[in-house]
Amino acid sequence: METTYFDHNATTRVDDAVLEAMLPYFQQQFGNASSRHSYGIQARRAIDKARKQVAEAVGVQPVQVIFTSGGSEANNLFIRGAVDSLKPGNLFISAIEHPCVLKPAQAIARRGCDAWTVHQLTINPDGQVDVAAAETAMQAAKPGVVSVMLANNETGVIQDVAAIAGLARSQGGYVHTDAVQGLGKIPLDFAALNVHAMTLSAHKIYGPKGAAALIVDKRLLLRPLIYGGGHENGLRSGTENVPAIVGFGVACELAVTRLTETAQHTARLRGQLEAGLTGMGATIFGGQAARIPNTCYFALPDIEGDTLVVKLDKAGFAVAAGAACSSVNPGQSHVLSAMGVDPMLARCAVRVSLGRDNTLQQVDGFLRAIQRIVAELRQIGSISL
Repeated sequence: METTYFDHNATTRVDDAVLEAMLPYFQQQFGNASSRHSYGIQARRAIDKARKQVAEAVGVQPVQVIFTSGGSEANNLFIRGAVDSLKPGNLFISAIEHPCVLKPAQAIARRGCDAWTVHQLTINPDGQVDVAAAETAMQAAKPGVVSVMLANNETGVIQDVAAIAGLARSQGGYVHTDAVQGLGKIPLDFAALNVHAMTLSAHKIYGPKGAAALIVDKRLLLRPLIYGGGHENGLRSGTENVPAIVGFGVACELAVTRLTETAQHTARLRGQLEAGLTGMGATIFGGQAARIPNTCYFALPDIEGDTLVVKLDKAGFAVAAGAACSSVNPGQSHVLSAMGVDPMLARCAVRVSLGRDNTLQQVDGFLRAIQRIVAELRQIGSISL
């Protein structure tokens, strides 16, 4: 039985064109980009081209693109790098950030008497950062560093990053956004978001794992996480992963070219999916807010999310209970908790994240499978009573 993949916020298959562009750099053009001979020069030119492709995807100059091994490293580079380059002050993050922002912030708060003070921005029931509350909080405690994700990986809800950045900038704060889930799904413009730094990742846009970038304002001061040979303008030492970086560049170019078509297609699929789910009595988390077009985070009352995910996998549908990156820490979603969702309903949460290769027929098949599985589970529940 062929499995239908509905977990594109976790990762995506590598596009054929991306793979084709990468292949020569594993064997034929395998040089180290720091070498001065022809092999190294070929590798350097390939990285330079990819840097330009990534930069053009978000409207910046190539020099502003710092390649990293993943979105987690890029987020850590900003959070820890900015904090370590400034005097202790106030670090603001939203309560729904990815763990690779939440965890370093928590570690910074534990440093001791000279530590930064960490503040969590509150979230409304629709999954959005409360901008008015953020303004009040930043007036009470002057922001030094701020990080608010652009689109949430669980709900898909889009945040008003530009407004929050304006509040922080007015008081001299450095602002970052984790835009990993936004790239390829909504238009991205670094300047319009009014931030100092932005995180992107290749494997969410049909590129390879192992390549990501921190986009930085030229005036931003960061301390490196990794010291060594001074690669990436001294901010990320280590021999570059040339094949992955090349793939990242091509994936960015394709994502921009296909953006409108992909967004319209996945929005149409999600509309059909959510119509069917609400007809079954499902709650759609963040359904009243602006969202990236491919994401549906729902719950069917009294049907545990983990159980439904396992049953759906056996029925041929790959979905997620929450975020794949947090699967090592089972329990209630911190995102739903921040939204004030009842814990019993939160336990029922399942995320579907659609891709450009999914079809209306697959959505129909998924709805039929859910209806059958839910009927079976409720029948078992009624028998056990």
